[in-house]
Amino acid sequence: MTGLELIAVVLAAVLLMTWLARRLHLSEPLMLLGGGILIGLTPHFDHVDLPPDVVLLVFLPALLYWETLTTSLREIKTNFRSIALQSTGLVLVTALAVAAVAHALGYAWPIAFVLGAVLAPTDVAAVAAVAKAMPRRIVTLLRTESLLNDGTALVLLAVSLELLTAGRPFSWAGTTVRFVESYAGGAIIGAAIALALIPVRRHLKDRSLHSGLSVATPFIAFLPAEALHVSGVLAVVTCALVTSRVGPGLIRSDARLEATAFWEVTTFLLNGALFVLVGVQTPAAVRALTSISLLQATMIAAAVSATVIAARGAWFYTIPYLIRLVDRRPQQRQRRIGARQRLPLAWAGMRGAISLAAALTIPAITADGQPLAQRDAVVFITVVVITVTLAVLGPALPAVVRSARFTEDADEAAEEELAVRQLATTALAELPALANRFPVPQTTMAYIVKDLRKHAVTGAGETHDQGIRIKHRQMRAAYALETELLGVKRAALNDLRNQGRIDDIVLRRVQHHLDTEEQRLTMRVSLLPSSAHATGEPDAAHQGGSPAS
Repeated sequence: MTGLELIAVVLAAVLLMTWLARRLHLSEPLMLLGGGILIGLTPHFDHVDLPPDVVLLVFLPALLYWETLTTSLREIKTNFRSIALQSTGLVLVTALAVAAVAHALGYAWPIAFVLGAVLAPTDVAAVAAVAKAMPRRIVTLLRTESLLNDGTALVLLAVSLELLTAGRPFSWAGTTVRFVESYAGGAIIGAAIALALIPVRRHLKDRSLHSGLSVATPFIAFLPAEALHVSGVLAVVTCALVTSRVGPGLIRSDARLEATAFWEVTTFLLNGALFVLVGVQTPAAVRALTSISLLQATMIAAAVSATVIAARGAWFYTIPYLIRLVDRRPQQRQRRIGARQRLPLAWAGMRGAISLAAALTIPAITADGQPLAQRDAVVFITVVVITVTLAVLGPALPAVVRSARFTEDADEAAEEELAVRQLATTALAELPALANRFPVPQTTMAYIVKDLRKHAVTGAGETHDQGIRIKHRQMRAAYALETELLGVKRAALNDLRNQGRIDDIVLRRVQHHLDTEEQRLTMRVSLLPSSAHATGEPDAAHQGGSPAS
């Protein structure tokens, strides 16, 4: 079997299993996992080894980057305390709970802590696949937790492996310093990379180079951080947050549309491939189990699975209530959610390929050359916990979300309506000055004014004009005027986001309409007869270049 064969089979499985899951209305992650298990049971693929570096160095940066770019920065700031507690405190509590259960079942503390660190983080791909139907705040909490808790868990795993393989004594002070260095170092590197790329993005004129830089950015941030032994996860997340903040003013509309299309397809395939690869590894993990019997390992895995699920549930039904006793500020009271609405947060504890990759990084021998006992059992238990959480939690989550009876996110709809109104109002204010630069017929100007006033009053509909039917000789000037208006709208949209009146999710949705309209105008200009140049009217392609950049 070659690597190309495996890639082809995995991609085919992703497409087939996803189609079946959607056709039969079943859980996509679970179907992908099942497809991978079937592949792993075939003789041709029964000795596939998943290199952990492939997940940690190829899959993880790309998935982290796109998930962060599509997350609401304002919601992260607003819910920072909850996110920080879930991505650090919940990870540590889960790791300790798993370690305690494993130790009670016969494992030494060092290997028990390694198992706890491996199973502590939720999986970004699994959470993204099932969290779509929740309100914006809940989705942000879950997605950001899954983005950041990988960093906490990987640092905890590194400390645990040092205890296990090198026999170093545990130190609370040393471990705390390690966490602080890892988080601070990763955040600093990620921010520095994002800021260093700003002038590069500003001077790039080629769409393909813009898109290529977008693809390379997560790896440019991740690899230096890992080389300096700080959190690559935090580096990628921080880089993406800074980029999402400055990107609308730097990235051209055509490059943004191209990069968005690329990332949507790529992350779909990467997410699916991870679940398939976990399934492929499942039969291999069973065959490699030699340190204990299959029955013993299965019983331990069942106990650990229950612990992982129970620890998360206990956290969400104790810690928030303890915090309420301490923080009784009115603004915090307004943000409280009930026990029913808290259940989806507690339920969304699926594990995935990150845990498996972490388990596979455990070395086979210790620092003194001795075989590392029970490594095979840790890998097997990890595979079982991933399977159980995906099989038990994932399919039931939609029903749990429905039972929570979340109200419709009226704020998001109101913000989008506000954006449409404000963009139209700003364009109307700038229109007289622009009309002097672009000599268009009065009938055309009346059409534009009517369309903008409709949006300014109703706040509904597309955020762009629907097209102007005029003679060829007047089209170029009219399209140039429309392109300039899009630039005005885009600047107003960024101002709304910077003022905190809309969040990044609304900005991206409206921005997509503006980008699409700009490309429509560019295409129409390119189709104009060459004789239009003879009129001496402004060229829309050149007039619209600056606002799009």
